[in-house]
Amino acid sequence: MVDRAKENAEEPADFEAAIAECGFGLFNLFILCSAIPCLTAMVFSASALSYVMPSAECDLDLSIVDKGLLHAVTYAGMIISAIPWGFVADTVGRRPVLISGGWLDGFFVLCASFSQNTAQLMVFKFFDGFIICGPFAVVVSYLAEFHGKKHRPYIMLFVGLCVSVGSMILPLLAYFLMPVDIYFKVGTLQFRTWQVFLAISSLPSFLCGLLHIFLPESPKFLMSQGNYKKAMKSLQSIYHLNKRKSRDSYPVKRLSDPTPDRSDDIDGKSSTIKERFGRAKKKFNEGLWQLRPMFSKPYLTISLLVYCLHFCQIMCVNSVRLWLPQIFATMDAMESLGANDTSMCAVLDHNAMAMSMNEEEKKVECALHHNPSSYVDNIIVSGIGLVGFLLIFPLMRIRVVNNHILKVFLFICIFLLGGLYFVKTALVTMIVSAIYLTLMGICATTVIGMSVVIFPTLMRTMVLLLIMTFGRLGSVSGNLLLPIFMQLGCLAPFIWLCVLMSIAFLFSLFLKVDDQQALS
Repeated sequence: MVDRAKENAEEPADFEAAIAECGFGLFNLFILCSAIPCLTAMVFSASALSYVMPSAECDLDLSIVDKGLLHAVTYAGMIISAIPWGFVADTVGRRPVLISGGWLDGFFVLCASFSQNTAQLMVFKFFDGFIICGPFAVVVSYLAEFHGKKHRPYIMLFVGLCVSVGSMILPLLAYFLMPVDIYFKVGTLQFRTWQVFLAISSLPSFLCGLLHIFLPESPKFLMSQGNYKKAMKSLQSIYHLNKRKSRDSYPVKRLSDPTPDRSDDIDGKSSTIKERFGRAKKKFNEGLWQLRPMFSKPYLTISLLVYCLHFCQIMCVNSVRLWLPQIFATMDAMESLGANDTSMCAVLDHNAMAMSMNEEEKKVECALHHNPSSYVDNIIVSGIGLVGFLLIFPLMRIRVVNNHILKVFLFICIFLLGGLYFVKTALVTMIVSAIYLTLMGICATTVIGMSVVIFPTLMRTMVLLLIMTFGRLGSVSGNLLLPIFMQLGCLAPFIWLCVLMSIAFLFSLFLKVDDQQALS
C-alpha cells in the first residue's frame, strides 16, 4: 500500500489536478482582492471623464465635438493596444503586465490630472486607454489560471460584479468631491476640483501594480512555457498559504503538459529575451495558421454576425452611458434656473445656447454643475444596474432564458431608447436610462458568453479579442458621430440610435445557440 501511494505521488499531474490539490483559501482571497483595483481602474479609465466633463467644459472651454473626442480617445488607445498587449502577455507573462501596466496607467492618469488644456487631456487619456487595456485583459486570464474547474465558472461573475461596483464607486466619489470648490496653483500650473478627481481616480491603477508584486506568476502560463520548476514553486506557495502546511508536503511531485520541459534551459543562460520572443513568435504564427476555420463556413458567417451585433449595441449603449452625467448635470442646472421643460430636446437646446453665453452667465452655469444632487441620478442608475445584474444572472442557468434573453432585451431596448425622446422630466429620464443601460449591459455579457460556446478552443481567444475590439470601435464611432447628429437637431440622434438598435436586434435573430452544448 505504501509503495502504491508513493507511486501515485510520483505520477505526473496536469494543471487541473495540480491546482485542485491547492484548494481554495487565503491565497485565492488575496488574488481576488488584488484583481478588484485592476477591474475598477478599467471602469475609471472609461468613465471618469463623464463626471469631469460638466466642470472641465467651463475651465477648458470645450465644444460638443471636443467632448465627443475626449470620450473617444480612451477607447482608441484600447483598440490600438489590444493585440500587442496580448502578444506581450503570452511572451513575458501575466504578472509583469499587471505590475508594469498598473504603474504606467496610474502615471498617465496622474498626468491627465495635470492637464492645462484640451490637447494635453486628450493625449494622456489616449495613453490611459492604451495602457489599461493590457492589465484588464490579462487579469481575467490570471484569475482563471489560479482556479480549478470547481471555482472557475464564478470568475466571470466576480469580474462582472467588480465592474458593476466600480461603476457605482465613481458617481459616489463625484457626489462627495466634485461639489467641493478646490483651486490652487503650483508655479504656472492651475488645479481645480475636476483635476483632483482625476488624480484620485489613478489610485486603483497604482494599487493594481503594487499588490501584484506580492503574487507569483500564473502556474498555467509557466507550464505552457515549459518552466515546470517555477510552476511547481508557484503551486507549492499556493498550497502552503491555503492549507497551512509546509511546501514540501504538497502531494504533486511532477507536472505534465503538452509543452516539453525547458526548465533547465530557462534557468540557464541560453534562455535570452530574444529566444523567448522567438518561441512566442513561432507559437503566434502557428496560432494564426490554426485560425483558418474562422474564414470558412460556418464560422465566418457567425463571427461576422457577432462582430456587427456587438459593434452596434456597444455604440448605442456608450452613446448614452458616457453622456448621461453631462445630461443629468444640465437637467439639474436647468431646474435650478427655473426651467419647466427638462426634456432631452430642451437639454440639447440648452447645451447649444451655453456655447453663446457671456462670461457671467457661464460662471453661474458652471457653479450649478457642482450641485451634489446632479450626481444622485448617476448613483441610482449604477445601483439599479448592480441589482439587475445580481437578479438576472442566476436566471441565466435556465435554458429558455439563456437562449432568448438577448433578442428579447434588444427588442425592448429599441423602445426604451426611442422613449427617451418623449420623456419630459429628469426623474423619468433617470428611470428609463437605468433600465436601458442595465438590459444592454446584460446583452453585452450574453454575447461574450455565447461566443465562448459557439467557437472552438483554437479560435476562442482571438474571436473574443476581436469582439471586444469591435465593441471599442463602436464606442469611438458613437462618440465621434453623436455630436454631429446632435447639431443636426433633437430628433436626429434618436433616429440614428434606434436604427442601430434595430440592426442589432435583427442580427440577434440569426444567432441560434444551444448553451448546453459541449465546448469544442
